[in-house]
Amino acid sequence: MPTFLGQNQYGKAENRVVRITRDGATHHIKDLNVSVALSGDMDEVHHRGSNANVLPTDTMKNTVFAFAKEHGIESAEQFGIHLARHFVTSQGAIRTARIRIEEYAWERIGTSGATSRSAGAGGTGHSFVRRGQETRLAQVTYDGGKWEVVSGLKDLTVMNSTDSEFRGYARDGYTTLQETHDRVLATSVCGRWRFNWTGDEQRMPPWEESYEQVRKHTLQAFAETYSLSLQQTLYHMGARVIDHRDEIDEVRLSLPNKHHFLVDLEPFGLRNDNEVYLAADRPYGLIEATILRDGCEPGIPADLTGL
Repeated sequence: MPTFLGQNQYGKAENRVVRITRDGATHHIKDLNVSVALSGDMDEVHHRGSNANVLPTDTMKNTVFAFAKEHGIESAEQFGIHLARHFVTSQGAIRTARIRIEEYAWERIGTSGATSRSAGAGGTGHSFVRRGQETRLAQVTYDGGKWEVVSGLKDLTVMNSTDSEFRGYARDGYTTLQETHDRVLATSVCGRWRFNWTGDEQRMPPWEESYEQVRKHTLQAFAETYSLSLQQTLYHMGARVIDHRDEIDEVRLSLPNKHHFLVDLEPFGLRNDNEVYLAADRPYGLIEATILRDGCEPGIPADLTGL
């Protein structure tokens, strides 16, 4: 039976690199998990085992660490751009490089045990604590001509203890859910956003500022929206980011509904006036959508695990 080689790539996954920048007594940490995937003229290695066009994955690992020293790590996106450009332009057989990055944030520990995200806010300049469970994400793809930069985050857990309803929904013979005019709305935000940057070095977005601002607007939209549905909240979150950040054309959000059910306390002679809840981790509703700038085509996959 005739066969042919389809889409393929290879690379070095999950290179954990920590870059410490020492500014006198004050240190700065960048903690990344970098995965490299390359594709191009790889027919010969698949069909005949010829490694002539194969850059060893060990070399990719070494490049990640060498670039952390040579170029530093200004941001996850900038670091990914350096790597993607290097692999495509230095290897004739490589057509496309995809760099995926997870960043783990650290906060500086103050003398009183408090934390600060900026230097010089008291305490030592070299003691840190991991900040929450949120993970920053970035993916850079380059094919020698076209760039695509997608940033994101996951595990950003948020909750509104009021200002949320769910009523007026469709019903059938299996519907038992009761309408509510006041409920807890909680979710763990998984989001990606695609930049409209085309490779012009003079118009490169401010990656660090952009991430912080997207995070800020996402949280503000969640907090400020009186929610009649999680879908409505999701749309406001994505729309606010696009309205406030000109460098972003597309936002893809995945919001699992972390259900909180009122506990029936009547058997104990107690009234539960929206005070005591059972937090159920599964099963859960999963709300997902893409919000686009007017006139733009979608580019982020519906399945966010693919990034």
